Amino acid sequence: FQQFSDTGSRKEHVKITSEPKPGFLERLSETSAGMLIGLVTFLLAFYVLFTNEGRALRTAKSLDEGRSLVVPLDNIHSVSQQNEGRLVHLAGALSTSKPLFDPSYGLSIRAVKLKRNVEMYQWVEYEDSKEYEENGEIKKETKYSYNTEWKSEVVNSRNFDREIGHKNPSAMAVESFTAVSPNVQVGSFVLSKGLVDKIDDFKQLSLSHLEDPHADVIRGGDYFYHSDNPRRPEVGDLRVSFFYAGLSGDDPYLGSAAKVTVIARQRGDQLVPYHTTSGDVLEILYPGDLSVEEVFQKEHESNTVKTWALRAAGWLSMFVGISLMTRIFYTLVDWFPVVRDLVNVGLKAFALCVASSLSLLTISAGWLFYRPLWALLLALLSVVPIVVARSRVPSKKQQ
Repeated sequence: FQQFSDTGSRKEHVKITSEPKPGFLERLSETSAGMLIGLVTFLLAFYVLFTNEGRALRTAKSLDEGRSLVVPLDNIHSVSQQNEGRLVHLAGALSTSKPLFDPSYGLSIRAVKLKRNVEMYQWVEYEDSKEYEENGEIKKETKYSYNTEWKSEVVNSRNFDREIGHKNPSAMAVESFTAVSPNVQVGSFVLSKGLVDKIDDFKQLSLSHLEDPHADVIRGGDYFYHSDNPRRPEVGDLRVSFFYAGLSGDDPYLGSAAKVTVIARQRGDQLVPYHTTSGDVLEILYPGDLSVEEVFQKEHESNTVKTWALRAAGWLSMFVGISLMTRIFYTLVDWFPVVRDLVNVGLKAFALCVASSLSLLTISAGWLFYRPLWALLLALLSVVPIVVARSRVPSKKQQ
């Protein structure tokens, strides 16, 4: 059953599908499949939590090692053989050997990276679904809406519920790309590929000082349009914008050259990765002029954020895994609404307590070889959720 309406440039229709309410055996089969997925998720949580602690402590140790060994360079325009193989710190303006070009649009810039971003005006489908029970059947009502938007990727209209009237081209006539300078320096030092990859603070390039490159291309603001009328684009029209990162040299329109701070190993006139005794690699680059203390402080903060993000991901994975594995108890009583709701609350509380306890226990195991006292404290702390849960269960005499 479908209903159609046209709201300006946005088109909508509704589809309603129905299927018999699944029986007990069918629901039990679905729950069994969920238990297998839950088991995999549960085991994955142990791996994420355990390896994350070792990684975090190893990274912190490597950063402390690097801080104790780093040598600040006073002159970045000369290469001193005394620092060969050592970890060095330097800051200065970026420079490249030659400009980057896009001859198709008559554009050139002295920068580390130049990115051409191509977007096509296309139909986009949105879904909004809801399920409800009626006459012993499960019905699903899905509202499909279509709107025209600029998209960087080709939207495959063959996957639309209704392609008629919403068909997109299968490819773009112009492709996006990113050009990277083959030689990037700070003073007399050449940056490694890993350091160049870290230069990613892209800014949109103003096209106000450029002319239209072709007769079929119209410049509007900071875009080149492949369109008869950019104000009223049609499906299949293109617009092209440009972004740059790591400005090299002073530019009358864009300003002065970008400055970066680098900490890496000196090998001749090259800056390459430094391997610590802990097995990590130090190859650091930040925009701006930062001191040694500021760089290592940022690295420690980044390590802390990553550590807590992975801890949260590990705990969530364990909670979801336990919830899926215990879902079968909910399925067994889902014929009785009151009992079902009580069991659901109990299972969620059980998953919360067990996931918290096992997460803390796994983290403490990860610290065992590095910080045994902290590991013991966390192991004791892991018992707290279970103790709290048991204290809330009434004794038999009270019952």
